[in-house]
Amino acid sequence: MENGNDQVLNIVELALTAHIYNNNEQLDENDLPPNIRKGYWNAKDRKVDRPIVVSESTIDRIYGIPHGGALVKSLPFVAFEEFGARINLTVPDLAAKWFTNHDSLSRVEQNPVLAYYFGKTGLADVDYRKVRSLNRPKETDRGWIQSLIDEIAGEGEEAEDMLKLVAISAPEDVRESLQKLVLTDEQIEEVQQIVKAIQYREYLKEIELFEIGKLLFVGPPGTGKTSVARALSKELGLPFLEVRLSMVTSQYLGETSKNIGKVFTLAKRLSPCILFIDEFDYVAKTRLSDEHGAIRRAVNMLLKSIDDVSLVDDGVLLIGATNHPRLLDSAAWRRFDKVVDFPLPDKDMREEIFKKILSPLQGTFDTRELADITDGCTGSDLRLILREAVLRGLSEERTDLSQDDLKEAVSNFSRRFELKMSEYENI
Repeated sequence: MENGNDQVLNIVELALTAHIYNNNEQLDENDLPPNIRKGYWNAKDRKVDRPIVVSESTIDRIYGIPHGGALVKSLPFVAFEEFGARINLTVPDLAAKWFTNHDSLSRVEQNPVLAYYFGKTGLADVDYRKVRSLNRPKETDRGWIQSLIDEIAGEGEEAEDMLKLVAISAPEDVRESLQKLVLTDEQIEEVQQIVKAIQYREYLKEIELFEIGKLLFVGPPGTGKTSVARALSKELGLPFLEVRLSMVTSQYLGETSKNIGKVFTLAKRLSPCILFIDEFDYVAKTRLSDEHGAIRRAVNMLLKSIDDVSLVDDGVLLIGATNHPRLLDSAAWRRFDKVVDFPLPDKDMREEIFKKILSPLQGTFDTRELADITDGCTGSDLRLILREAVLRGLSEERTDLSQDDLKEAVSNFSRRFELKMSEYENI
């Protein structure tokens, strides 16, 4: 919970932001920090209405601070109107100077509205353009994404059916983060290149380098393909659209080709975004089969749609994922400018994964020993092992874990894994 000083700083920051924003028409919604922008978001019109007013209700909505007026009404530059519980700045220049005297530079560097004013007036050594470039744009907010979804859903039953094909997540709703994942050197390099490509998208357009931004993730199940794709959504501040090809081609057979085209249309309407196509090997299976002609037409539509979408032109980062790369034919491989391998983690990687997933727990663990006895396990397997150990402890009314708990969980997991594989081999 924030202390009183932080709460006062929050309220003064909001009041300053509102005053500067209202009096500088050249500033737009993307200059507002996401938490403030969401507090004033007009979902119907997909914008922030001017002027923005600071009241106790907006302070509570944005910061969770009830009765904020009582905290700041004694400040010499604040006027608190009891009627409407509004807060106004009587002497904005004094408010700005007061703000700079309270160790607030980090706040200015995360608030483009303040950076614009403080840099212009010389109250702080701050680069407005840099601060704005680092600010998450309105198109990545849950409110903006949901408003577009609602608009599309309102276009009729066909549009509603199309939305059912895609799982859409806002970056703020994604739990995965790159910092929590253990990546290979190749994966780290590819992630860094994509980050730069997003940052320099306009430059890539200027030099007409369009063959960037279509990645194929290949590797066994549980090696992190989906997790990395979702973590990129959080890292880049891009909406995440996930579609499984088997769902598209089996549930909507008669309309498959049309729906695939609409998925890509949806991605362009929600751009900038990440379009994640899972089970991409399904393309090869259907291309090599003699199944219904509608499926073959859908596959051709898929490949054509991939050709027609672009990170540089459309703002859509396309990521395909497959557990069976050998099933892909050359037509599928050619669609991607980068292929990223997701191998089973080696011993060093398994140890790093254990260190990360065990870090929230109290206790001393020999992660090297755990890595030694989990050969062949994926990152997903290691998390299942931790789950087994935690649930075992809870069944005994314990929230603390020991090395023996984890070793027992590894043993139990290994027995189930061997049974599963033996049954699979007998099919």
